[in-house]
Order: sequence, then structure tokens, then C-alpha cells
Amino acid sequence: MTRVLVSLAILEGDTVSPGLIDLLGTVDVTVLGYHVVPEQTPPDQARLQYEDRANEALDDVTEEFAAAGGAAERRLVFTHDRRQSIQRVAEEVAADAFAVTGATGPVERLLVPVIGDVAVDRITAFVTELVGDRDIEVTLFFASDDEGEAEQTVLDEGATILREAGIDVETVHATGAPFDSLVDAAAGHDAVVMGERAPSLKSFLFGDEADRVATETVGPVLVVRREDEERDSDADTE
Repeated sequence: MTRVLVSLAILEGDTVSPGLIDLLGTVDVTVLGYHVVPEQTPPDQARLQYEDRANEALDDVTEEFAAAGGAAERRLVFTHDRRQSIQRVAEEVAADAFAVTGATGPVERLLVPVIGDVAVDRITAFVTELVGDRDIEVTLFFASDDEGEAEQTVLDEGATILREAGIDVETVHATGAPFDSLVDAAAGHDAVVMGERAPSLKSFLFGDEADRVATETVGPVLVVRREDEERDSDADTE
């Protein structure tokens, strides 16, 4: 079963919108509640102080996901490094995707960029599982400096896979800077599904660009992770 990791700053009032909870009702969910502690504070010390309150909040969110339809489990970490903890838990639970939470109502339009060095087959398989038999329109999106046949082939092949699964699909090939074009396109959709190796994704997930996307697009983003061997290969070259 497909699994999505939803991470929340559990003691800072992070919430999950009803639209995202409903969207993830077709998949299994791991809710990761995290609390970042100062370098001089041992995580175990913070756990002793805050664990009960964190667990109470985490239980409430996990129950909401379980009620939506899929299996839901929970993890709680006190950490010095948010990014490292999210990556570690994603590997432990074999998550297929991360969720970057955002406010949304019912998801009726889903933007799926296939920009950069991403595995289109893996993304379309995830979208097929996510959408299921629901009436959600999907836009396959590509942005580049010019309109080339190779880019259109990527869009057409992805669209064929989704249409064969009974999903309503349109394709869009925009010209211009990929990230700027993505932000512009996302504004007309309720949520975004994108690959882990899309341009600027590391800063998108863990840096200032997340604020920009949240401001301009509002809705949640699901980030489809790479295969294990791809991540291992990247680690070998770092």
C-alpha cells in the first residue's frame, strides 16, 4: 500500500487541512510529530517535559487520518535537525511520498509537474493510487525554455498512463523558468504532486522557497520520493 509521511511541528500549532486529510484517504499515512530543540538541550530532556502534550496533539491528528479511510500510524521525535529526522523516518516507514501541508478545501484539481530529473512512471503510479476512482482532474505540467518534442512526449506518455486508469487528464507545456512557471500554474489548483528531484526541491522542502510557495499557491504539496537505489547513488557522489 502506498504510504505518505506527514510531518508537523506538533507543539507549534501545525495543523492539517480537511482537504489534505480527505485527499490522503486512499493511502496509508504516517504522521510524524517533531519538536526542534536547541543544540544545548538534550532531546531526552525535552521529551520528559513535553511528551504528554505532544502525544495528545499527535493522537488527534492521527485519528483524523484514520477516519478518512487509510491506515494511519504515528511517530514522535525531539530533534536538533528537522530535515535529518524527516528523512530518517521516511526511510524507516518506507514512505512513498512526503506531504508539505497547506490549506485547502476539497481537492478537485491536482497539478502534477514532471520537471527535472524525476521518475515520471513513479509519479504517475502514485497519482493513480492517490486519485483512485474519485472525480479529481489532473494537469500534467512541464516547463522549459522552449517547446520541444521530447518534453511533449513525456507529457503524452504520462497522460496515457493516467487515462488508462480512468483519470481525467490535461497536459500543459509552459515556456519559461521552471520554478516560476510551476508557482504560476499551482495557483489554479488545489494541491500539487511533484518528484523529489524537481528543480529547487531541497530548498522548497527545507528552505525559504517553501514560504514563497505557501504564499502564492496556498495548497498542500505531495513530494514523491526517489527509489532507494537512486538515493544511494546520490549519496555515493556527495
